[in-house]
Amino acid sequence: MTKKELARKIKEKCHLTGSFKLRSGLTSTFYWDKYRFESDPNLLRQIAEKMAELCPKEYDRLAGLELGGVPIATMLSQITGKPTLFVRKEAKTYGTCNLAEGGFIAGEKLVVVEDVITTAGQVCTSITQLRELGFEIEHVVCAIDRQQGGKEKIAELGCQLSAVFTLDELE
Repeated sequence: MTKKELARKIKEKCHLTGSFKLRSGLTSTFYWDKYRFESDPNLLRQIAEKMAELCPKEYDRLAGLELGGVPIATMLSQITGKPTLFVRKEAKTYGTCNLAEGGFIAGEKLVVVEDVITTAGQVCTSITQLRELGFEIEHVVCAIDRQQGGKEKIAELGCQLSAVFTLDELE
């Protein structure tokens, strides 16, 4: 499937119009309901295959951010053969009390995986938290970059953002 065909399918399935409050606090007249592509195994695989092309050549693990990054990272793991971590917004207060689940060794090089990035607030928080655990992070990959400052905020942390689609490519 070409990137243009995939963009059309995503738009047909996931683009909603109305009034939506975003995680960033901004209000938007449209919304990309990512769970509609994340719950569709064919679309999810197509997106993950395109995302695999964006990953750097050298890294140890993927890090799927709660919640939307987890299914994408899982599919991406199947495609790349790289293990994945599931990263919570906050560490559990019971059991292992982990922020990142899946077993790991400090010092590993991660590629952070997210679904849709707007201002990248949670992505930046998660990168900082993961670095505090001893991980090396230089790359973030996402399905959709809404082009509202997230790429720049991620760059301020010394990371590169690569998106399968920018908002412009989906409109």
